[in-house]
Amino acid sequence: MILKFGDGDLDLKPTKIVAVARNYKAHAEEMRSAVPSKPTFFLKPPSSLVSDNSNVVLPRMSARVDYEVELAVVMKSVVKNSAPGTVKDKILGYTILVDITARDIQAEAKKAGMPWTIAKGYDTFAPLGPRIVGVEEVNEKDLDIWLKVNGEYKQRGNTDQMIFSVEELVSYISHIMTLEPMDVIATGTPSGVGPMEEGDAVEAGIEHIGVLRFRAVRESQ
Repeated sequence: MILKFGDGDLDLKPTKIVAVARNYKAHAEEMRSAVPSKPTFFLKPPSSLVSDNSNVVLPRMSARVDYEVELAVVMKSVVKNSAPGTVKDKILGYTILVDITARDIQAEAKKAGMPWTIAKGYDTFAPLGPRIVGVEEVNEKDLDIWLKVNGEYKQRGNTDQMIFSVEELVSYISHIMTLEPMDVIATGTPSGVGPMEEGDAVEAGIEHIGVLRFRAVRESQ
């Protein structure tokens, strides 16, 4: 995946996408989940990535596919067992990721005590872009974040509402798995998540980063 970064282009090839769950209190409440006392996360495969102005494919297996706009962190260097105060210089920058979720499949998995991999891992389930903004260019602790479907606001929040900061997330994850250069961390979504229908035009924006756009299409028979 080629993204604009600074005055040039960057070929983003992460070894993994780490997605943080319930990192906004209001989202935890709308999902009827407890507010976590420590970060909770899952993995999305790199094959789920698609770029700006792509199509997100609604799979035949799912009757409800949801959007979740998130601030995404792109790593610059290896991080392992690092303290929060030491990780900032190991971050390349920030971009936008929409964590697409087959909500009905996720609900079935939760009920059965099974992993969420299918619900989160379909091809096209991680639109990302439109560019990476250098870590020194924005204050990631205070950025307006929003999502529109067909021009109508569905999600509106600010990254100051995150329960765990970027530094805390990077540190915590690094004590469980090594973060490699170009790995992506999706930091959670504000409230207002909801379903997409075939033909919907989605815009996801974060202040000082830009707007990521995609269209929902139904999987062909």
